[in-house]
Amino acid sequence: MGTWTSIAQSIQRHLQFTLLRWVQRYERQFDQQTWRFVVLSWVGCIGMPAYYLIWTYWFPQHFDSLALRLVGAALCLPAPWAARVLQGRARSAYLFVGVTYVLPFQFVFLYLMNQGSEVWGQSLLVALIVLFHFPFAWALLSCAAGTLCAVALFALVGESALLASPALQAHLPVYVFTIIVISVAKVGRRVLANEKLAGMAHGLASVSHELRTPLISVEANVRGIHRRLATCASPGAADWHEMSEAMLRIQHEVRHMNHMVDLFLLSASAVRDALEADEEVSMKAVVESVIRRYPFTAQAQRDAVRVDIRTDFTFAGKHELSVVILLNLLRNALKALQRAGKGRIRIVVDGQRANPRLLFIDTGCGIAAPQLPLIFKRFYSYPPDSGAGIGLALCKDIIDAWRATIRCVSREWAYTIFVLEFPGHPDGHRAVPST
Repeated sequence: MGTWTSIAQSIQRHLQFTLLRWVQRYERQFDQQTWRFVVLSWVGCIGMPAYYLIWTYWFPQHFDSLALRLVGAALCLPAPWAARVLQGRARSAYLFVGVTYVLPFQFVFLYLMNQGSEVWGQSLLVALIVLFHFPFAWALLSCAAGTLCAVALFALVGESALLASPALQAHLPVYVFTIIVISVAKVGRRVLANEKLAGMAHGLASVSHELRTPLISVEANVRGIHRRLATCASPGAADWHEMSEAMLRIQHEVRHMNHMVDLFLLSASAVRDALEADEEVSMKAVVESVIRRYPFTAQAQRDAVRVDIRTDFTFAGKHELSVVILLNLLRNALKALQRAGKGRIRIVVDGQRANPRLLFIDTGCGIAAPQLPLIFKRFYSYPPDSGAGIGLALCKDIIDAWRATIRCVSREWAYTIFVLEFPGHPDGHRAVPST
């Protein structure tokens, strides 16, 4: 029995995968608007005759028309092929006529012929929701054309006095509200999609900006090695020494690029994953991990960083996200030293306070007073070409999720101090004596 169940599940998965691949391949042949109509036509070819049977025999309604539904099905039937064969204005005209007939015209006419019954009032609402998933202006024109044709036909064959009925007119605000809500939701989705694209663009710009300099350095070192090998038939000790130094520089730049890729991946996972604190983290361990993992360009750069562990403390957070925060701060501090051509960095872990804190101090270029309130805004960077402006915004998002605080005090061309303050432990035993 178990074997047959396993075989059946395997066949089911295979059929699902095959169907999904076929739908994806088929979808790529059309633009978004045409694909919506193709899907709608598949539903219409089955739904229109099926619902004629439902509303005629199963739940009989006051009026239905097989001829009306068959014309709609006939318009839908060739859609998958017509949408591929027809081009330009011919395809646009076919899509407009097909959608206008199937949705606003047919549903409004049947709604009126059934005297605005509850079933057809809800059916018309569904039709409007489907219709306004097409582009707004196009859908509005289709709705107006289909409704006018339906009202005109109803005035000829039905009771035209019903059009002035308060019961029918009471439905109009609901339909108008539905159209407005769908349109606003579509605008919101479009804005969100644009924000995602902007975020991707900023992220790619940041990656390219961070990787371009090491790649230029690698290329320059490779050119130097190639030039020495080309000019020296038998390289001497000095040549080998210079080429060895160049290889070490290449190795460092590769390490730096790997580190930057790791940092971006950590940042991306931090945005994607839940930020809530679920670990008890040692600040000393985080600082040591950051110092160990950061690819300093030279020993002099490493010597510019001093760590002062007054008293270690633990806090509610996540170790890897804490590393992301400190890597961002260290990277920004080293850039500040580079721009100023001077300075040192000091990292102070102070767990003796009621609210334990970490101080990240550099005496580099500092931050101008007008820019200071903006540094935690997403996509804001200073100077403008210094990155994508996502690092500090991410740090603040993480810190806020842990109910801690991060603030910055700075004086231009003098110093910058980032203060990370964490909630005090309820039982007062948060500090961990340094060893």
